[in-house]
Amino acid sequence: MKTLSALRDEVEFWRKHQTHLNDLIDLARLDDESLRGDLETEVATLEADLERKGFAAMLSGPYDHDDAILAIHAGAGGTDSQDWAGMLERMYLRWAEHQGFTTEILDMTPGEEAGIKSVTIAVGGKYAFGYLRSEKGVHRLVRLSPFDAAHRRHTSFTLIEVLPQVSMEEANIDINPSEIKMDVFRSSGAGGQNVQKNATAVRLTHLPTGIVVTCQNERSQSQNREFAMKILRARLLELRQAEREEERAILRGEYTKAEWGSQIRSYVLHPYQMVKDHRTDFESGNTQAVLDGDLNSFMEAYLKSSSNKE
Repeated sequence: MKTLSALRDEVEFWRKHQTHLNDLIDLARLDDESLRGDLETEVATLEADLERKGFAAMLSGPYDHDDAILAIHAGAGGTDSQDWAGMLERMYLRWAEHQGFTTEILDMTPGEEAGIKSVTIAVGGKYAFGYLRSEKGVHRLVRLSPFDAAHRRHTSFTLIEVLPQVSMEEANIDINPSEIKMDVFRSSGAGGQNVQKNATAVRLTHLPTGIVVTCQNERSQSQNREFAMKILRARLLELRQAEREEERAILRGEYTKAEWGSQIRSYVLHPYQMVKDHRTDFESGNTQAVLDGDLNSFMEAYLKSSSNKE
């Protein structure tokens, strides 16, 4: 039913725009100068719709249409890094809001002085994973530190993880219940009296791989376990895909291990203002707009670059 609905939407899009184009052609044939302004506006609208459709066509990966799980982890840099992780959380929440996507914080560890140590966010919407997969990697911030008494320049790093929220059938991942250790505990964050009195937060440990996931957002233990299982399934899927990619790369003689220091994007706030993606060389001087969630240009540049390589 999900596939059928998607195909119906696709067919309806092209039928609607075919009708629109035919109407514009009929109006143009009238050769009425008074209609020129309206025709130019309508053509521009049609071109914009087709450009967006062309962008969506790049989102053709096996899980691009799925919802996403976005995880942000503060790296080296102490309080500055935790503050940077908090800034990135705000940036992605703003971006999701602009896109009309839903967001839900599943798990969060606040920073000791500012920001966050880590946060896991469920992002819901068509092509959420397809858009966000361009953000996976290390993000670097260069700025004058507000936490340094001497106000010196600091460099901070934060790791972004992006996983697809796939169903058990779609992922084809078998999880043996006997290989999962579940711990329950009280939520460490705000959540009302129910969270404070009852052990509703869940921690799952996958014994064969050592993968640990936690969820402490929902009021009930069963809801938290359900979300934790979604994250675990996504992490196991990513692990399997990474192993396959490594095998293919080794056979091609191209394999190099991914290291923490290889950042994908730099955000420089001092001594000049610039955000630059090192994979595509796409850059923007409007750092505030980017930090406010204006990311589509970076995502589009990455998807075009990836499409050309494929």
